[in-house]
Amino acid sequence: MPKLKTKSSVKKRFKITASGKVKHGQAGKRHGMIKRSNRQIRHQRGTAVMFKGDGDNIKKMMPYG
Repeated sequence: MPKLKTKSSVKKRFKITASGKVKHGQAGKRHGMIKRSNRQIRHQRGTAVMFKGDGDNIKKMMPYG
């Protein structure tokens, strides 16, 4: 069997937790902060856990981990 390749873009953007969930950075935080409410900026700090269906698609692109 040949080795499976990991999508390089996926390994940079996502992490798998110990329980098998997928963590990702929050979207919408790169620019345009003046337009956004303080509440939105505050809630977008840190990382979030993906929904199960989306996370399963990501895991297929990261075969070993």
